[in-house]
Amino acid sequence: MFHYVMSGLRVTSDLAMPGLIETAAAADAAPDVRIRQGEVPLALAACDTSGPNWQMAGDRFLLRIPGIVRMTLDAGTAITWQCEGETRPEDALIFISGSGFGLLMHQHGRCIMHGSAVEVGGRAVLFCGPSGAGKSTLAAAMAARGFGHVADDQCVLSGLSGGEVLVHPDGRAHKLWEQAITKLDLAERSGAPVRSALRKFFVAPHATSAADSGAALPLAGIYILAEARAPDLVKGDRVTITPFNLADAAIAVRANAYRPAMVERLGQAGLYLQAAAAAQRSGGVFRLVRPMNFAVMDEVIDALVRHWQDTGLAERVA
Repeated sequence: MFHYVMSGLRVTSDLAMPGLIETAAAADAAPDVRIRQGEVPLALAACDTSGPNWQMAGDRFLLRIPGIVRMTLDAGTAITWQCEGETRPEDALIFISGSGFGLLMHQHGRCIMHGSAVEVGGRAVLFCGPSGAGKSTLAAAMAARGFGHVADDQCVLSGLSGGEVLVHPDGRAHKLWEQAITKLDLAERSGAPVRSALRKFFVAPHATSAADSGAALPLAGIYILAEARAPDLVKGDRVTITPFNLADAAIAVRANAYRPAMVERLGQAGLYLQAAAAAQRSGGVFRLVRPMNFAVMDEVIDALVRHWQDTGLAERVA
């Protein structure tokens, strides 16, 4: 068995999962989640509700990626997976650790954001946005500048109802396209491909005490990524950081939940209203507009550092 810590949970798997940071098993601690290969039905008995590629029956969830893998999620404690057709297990991994584990977090009733996170001044800053928005690329570039890696793709928040909001390291490496690896000079850290048919690879993060120990960090703020379009560039503002008011922050946070359609299905919309309010208390929710161009990456990071200096999060440029 292989042992990992993902988003604050102890996980055992019968399959090695490249891209996850393996940990030593605690002899006296039972895992919170078990991932294992097994028989997975094509449909659930007594299905309560369903979508194009999923079904729910009580606390059991069936997810199917047609032609690749299907899996059942049981009450937030187990993922059973089965490959379809000629798919190799290594090509199913990204769906098991990605969509499968993310949905398992929803079963746990946790607030999970679709984003990457870095450590700034002992706190966690989230970068959120849809697939292709550049979350992992920006986080990897910041790690290369000395900011600690916290999470990639999935950011789990706790403590929303009061007190300090925490971000849990997810135990994952960066997932970067080959072009990003080349532009950021990360070839020496590049590892296995995310899928054999893709030129996207796992990239080992720079060492950080938070990721190594699995310790959660206080939330410092959430940045929603957007690409600068022609009107922004005409104004001369290549990089802008604008705060959301509470109402718009609530909309933005909800829209950037991991698999937002499931939030409503599982009756968890209230969690994301709490998350938006908590983020506003912790530092704010902001819109970060910048060109998606490697040539201005340093300019983007410099703008963020200035913003953190102005708000007191960072005392000096890292």
